[in-house]
Amino acid sequence: MTDIQRCEVRPGLLVEWTLHPATVEAAADLPDDPRPPAYLQESHIRTARSVRESGQFVPTWLGTSFDIPGLVDLDVLQGALRSWTLRHETLRSGFRWAGEDIRRFTLEADAVALWREVIGDFTDAETLVRYLQDRFDAAADALTWPNFIYAAVVRDDCTSVYMAFDHSNVDSYSILRIPAEIHELYAAGIEARVVEQAPISSYIDFCEIERESADQVDGTHAIISRWREFIRRCDGRLPPFPVDLGLEPGGKLPPQKLMQERLVDAEDAAAFEAYCRPYGGSMTGILAATSLIVHEIGGQPVYRTVVPFHTRAKSQWQDSVGWYVGGAPIEIPTAQSPDFQSVLEMVRAALRANRPLARMPIARVLRLLGADFRPTSPDPCSIVSYVDTRGIVGSERWDELKAYGLIRVSYGDQVCVWVNRLHAGLQLGCRYPDTDVAYKNMRLYVEQLRETIVSVARAGAAKVPVQSSV
Repeated sequence: MTDIQRCEVRPGLLVEWTLHPATVEAAADLPDDPRPPAYLQESHIRTARSVRESGQFVPTWLGTSFDIPGLVDLDVLQGALRSWTLRHETLRSGFRWAGEDIRRFTLEADAVALWREVIGDFTDAETLVRYLQDRFDAAADALTWPNFIYAAVVRDDCTSVYMAFDHSNVDSYSILRIPAEIHELYAAGIEARVVEQAPISSYIDFCEIERESADQVDGTHAIISRWREFIRRCDGRLPPFPVDLGLEPGGKLPPQKLMQERLVDAEDAAAFEAYCRPYGGSMTGILAATSLIVHEIGGQPVYRTVVPFHTRAKSQWQDSVGWYVGGAPIEIPTAQSPDFQSVLEMVRAALRANRPLARMPIARVLRLLGADFRPTSPDPCSIVSYVDTRGIVGSERWDELKAYGLIRVSYGDQVCVWVNRLHAGLQLGCRYPDTDVAYKNMRLYVEQLRETIVSVARAGAAKVPVQSSV
């Protein structure tokens, strides 16, 4: 996971695809789709509007980039992009306002066509990066539709493909699957063969099912009671990253920066996983290490955070593009721990007890709590996410094909950390407020995270230094 500035953009002829004007025109006359937005989608759109009304434009798109070797056939590539788009109903569905309500509309597959435009030659990589970022900001905006765009930078030896989507359509798992899927469709088009693909379940259907289930819960439910107590102990809000970020209260959202680097190689990643496996694996280890490190830096005796989990609980959603993410609150009394293994045990117990809470959308929880949770930031809370990507089809070729997951780094007052297990090791991406204090503390966090992982991997937890109380 990285940003557009770090994904090896190279000069070439830029070509873009958006939905055909006739497709957009047809969507304007569609009746409402009775399937509602997911609570996550609704919260995302309302937050985007609230932040925009406060005077800030905060892009929040996700995307992917990857190479297709050789001289590309643009007609075949366009066919591959359209075929992939049609498989995922959320991409031909959008939202419009009806007073204060958000209503869905959805196009039939046969109404969808792509519009190709040759933008021109770019000879300077920095100029191309600026253009792509500005273009994606405008075309993959939460408050417009269509809210995605495809692009290609064409050269004689290879073509780089870029695909950007408003977050309401995709999660990280969705975008990491795209390179292999487009490669397969493109190769089939070149060879004039048909790709046999089973139908894919619709994220829109998932939204309806999830919302119907969430709406059966009221404020007296045990899940809501547990969230209420958690938020009360977080001073009435979702938890921030518990280190000093150098932020002034009450100001506009600050610009953000990205840290992106390899944490450890494949050997140390495997050894760390082997030690942590009895406690739940590397995710448990990353959270335990984080708990110890932020206690050392920030002095909080208890580490409170919301852990992101995917909500693809049934196999029918595994191949579906959508935003399948929930969150579970955990509390780790780190100051009571004598060593890393003790914190591992605490994290394992907290995850086992609280993971079922991730099935309840956080936006529904906040609504039932009845407090004033007016959205002021695109990130409702800070997160530390872990994903093992090695099982994703095509992941072994990501280095060869210069494949990246893209995140937009713009404005925000939270910290978002993504740790991905790749074939080559553990990779970290971190989005944080652009202040000197935040940089210092996040740099310290990343360095100590690496040191902890290496220490566990090479010496075992018995020899991991105990973090002192502050």
